[in-house]
Amino acid sequence: MSEIQAVLCGYYGKGNGGDEALLVSMLEMLPPQVKPLVLSADPRGTSKSYGVRSADRMNSGAVIRALRESQVLILGGGSVLQDATSLRNSIYYGGLLGLAQQFGLQTIALAQGIGPLNQPLTRWIAKRAFGNCTAVSVRDSASAALLEGWGIPCAMAPDPVWRMAATPVPAIASIPSPKIAVTLRSHPNLTNQRLDLLTKALVDLQAATGSHVLLVPFQPTTDLNLAEQIQAELTDNSQVVVLTDPQQLKGLFQGVDLAIGMRYHSLIMAAAEGCKCWAIGYDPKVSKLMTEIDIPGWELADLPTDASAIAQAWQQHLKTGTALSSASVRTISQQSLTHQHLLTATIAKIAVVSN
Repeated sequence: MSEIQAVLCGYYGKGNGGDEALLVSMLEMLPPQVKPLVLSADPRGTSKSYGVRSADRMNSGAVIRALRESQVLILGGGSVLQDATSLRNSIYYGGLLGLAQQFGLQTIALAQGIGPLNQPLTRWIAKRAFGNCTAVSVRDSASAALLEGWGIPCAMAPDPVWRMAATPVPAIASIPSPKIAVTLRSHPNLTNQRLDLLTKALVDLQAATGSHVLLVPFQPTTDLNLAEQIQAELTDNSQVVVLTDPQQLKGLFQGVDLAIGMRYHSLIMAAAEGCKCWAIGYDPKVSKLMTEIDIPGWELADLPTDASAIAQAWQQHLKTGTALSSASVRTISQQSLTHQHLLTATIAKIAVVSN
């Protein structure tokens, strides 16, 4: 079968551990005849880390060259078409899909978490972009319902990071239990007052349980300062852990007793590795995940105002809570293969037409 070049696009090269994990998952899914070319904010780093060709995602000349020499564009996972942060995301990715389609490329959108789409313009962009795709898969029922309402067929399956291979981190594995991993991110609702509450609760939790606290910035450019602020208030039995390899990020949770997370993919990685989880919802995708796999937690806007109550809830979950069963993890991981099956079948059809 002849080789097919596919442009992979997403929030890649920005140092976000969750999006880099999606890129690893997408590369793992590719059929052997597909040669990837990744659009990245850091093309040199992406090429070095993953051994693939890469081009600057913001260099219009490089993007156009990549499209002209390719047959397929794959929009690879995550909440990239949304307007919660700004209109730019939907305009960029919707425009890229539209440009690829104008150039005659087949476009595939995989493992999408669509929205929020609060503006008429972004809803129009998303409807047009997904409606013209060769194939679409989503990672949650709300995204599937949105596309169904627009008359756009799609497959639905859990996020592909559930299946991503994990690399153990010996330095973390050797730390005595109990171990607690914390993944916070900056957000308008994470006010200084709420950050102080969470910090005080972690101090109380550590004092009550003798836990070793791992503060994990999933995107160091935005999360590291938060992690360092909290670590400064804890005992020496704590550390900030910066890992750039997404498979090591997932492996970090092996043997961790409790993960307290805002980051969506940190909760998936922790649950997949058998860790008890407590979610702090800042975005609908986290709220959906809490419901889907029954993770306890709070919405950030509804965080309790008593640090001791927060610490007591965490301590009780650490003591008596349960992790997702290994059977459930296997089932979810198996279900997530739907994205790969869709990709493989679509590429096979494209190859037949190309030949």
